[in-house]
Amino acid sequence: MKDRILLSLLICAGLITVGILVVIVGFIFYKGIGHISFDFIFNDYSPTSGGGIWPMIITTIYTIIISLAIATPIGILAAVYLQEYAKQGRLVKIIRFATESLTGIPSIIYGLFGAVFFVATMKMGLSIISASLTLTIIILPVVIRTTEESLKTVPQSYREGSLALGTTKLQTLYKVVLPSAMPGILSGVILSMGRIIGESAAIFLTAGTVAAMPESIFSSARTLTVHSFLVTQEAGNIELAAAIGIVLIVLILTLNFGATFISKKLNKANY
Repeated sequence: MKDRILLSLLICAGLITVGILVVIVGFIFYKGIGHISFDFIFNDYSPTSGGGIWPMIITTIYTIIISLAIATPIGILAAVYLQEYAKQGRLVKIIRFATESLTGIPSIIYGLFGAVFFVATMKMGLSIISASLTLTIIILPVVIRTTEESLKTVPQSYREGSLALGTTKLQTLYKVVLPSAMPGILSGVILSMGRIIGESAAIFLTAGTVAAMPESIFSSARTLTVHSFLVTQEAGNIELAAAIGIVLIVLILTLNFGATFISKKLNKANY
């Protein structure tokens, strides 16, 4: 009887989680699907019609690429040091404490830091690069923690077998350990992409709100989430904001499926 009650609770919890997702996605599609069109997605922004989100899509992709290009190698190298090289001492405790602290800081604090440091002190101005560097700091703890956990799942026998064949520790690391942990590392990258796409407060304070095609990474621009917020705040157009939400959902799903496909291919290659 206890097992049945516990199983029923687990099933109910799962159904509630799925139900919440269905309600949210269903509401967004119901409100915004009427605005979705070719012109809405691929045209430049027009304040009169409210359509044209192509510049925001490009800005969002810019921030994803730049942030991941900076945070991924730093995060992976930090995780490799913590898991493969570091002795459990004061330095490791400091790094882990800093990582956990970064995870718990509200995004608005990151935005204020980015506005003061990157925008004002470093003279980068309101730009895509300022926002991307701020987002790099935000997603860095995610990359470090997921990579570290992925490295822990690699069997110790893999390392011992490689070293027994006469390879160095570095060769074992990049030829055996990292390829085996790559699916988990990519999972962290997927989570990071979702965080970048969904971020608004930090980007609002560092990238600005210019609704135009960025000429370079030093141009001020707005991402899809910032645009959705401004459309709701300024015009009160919930339907248009929901249409932008649909584009965001499709973009996230596309990137997630792509990363998952690569992860599965790498996993099959390793085995």
